[in-house]
Amino acid sequence: MKLLMFLARQFTFRPFEKMLPDTADGGSEVQVTDAAVVFVHAEPQDETDPAGLETKFVKNVKWIAGKRELKNVVLHSFTHLAEASASPQFAEAFLQGAATRLRNTGYQVTLTPFGWVCEWDLSVFGESLAKVFKSL
Repeated sequence: MKLLMFLARQFTFRPFEKMLPDTADGGSEVQVTDAAVVFVHAEPQDETDPAGLETKFVKNVKWIAGKRELKNVVLHSFTHLAEASASPQFAEAFLQGAATRLRNTGYQVTLTPFGWVCEWDLSVFGESLAKVFKSL
């Protein structure tokens, strides 16, 4: 799994184009302020140990959010960080499960619409740890 994480002053997304036929409506524009924004690329090997991976994922999200004591988190499926991708079913279920775990520990979690390409506006804080790439 690859993560591209940002500490953002503001993140706004607008559903643009449906990419998977069986996905729900994309909704409308959403804006989140003072958030850890995490772009997530699930890879085929991630499907072998989803529970262990989810624990690592949640720890990384909490770590980055803790750098600015942020309680808002945005999770965005972003299949452009590696060459191979896990199945869409796995990726969506993984993000839903991770979001639930984060919510259960006091985070406000927003998921971008799965299976949609979105337009977004991203305003990132300046410090170097406001932009982090991780491979789990």
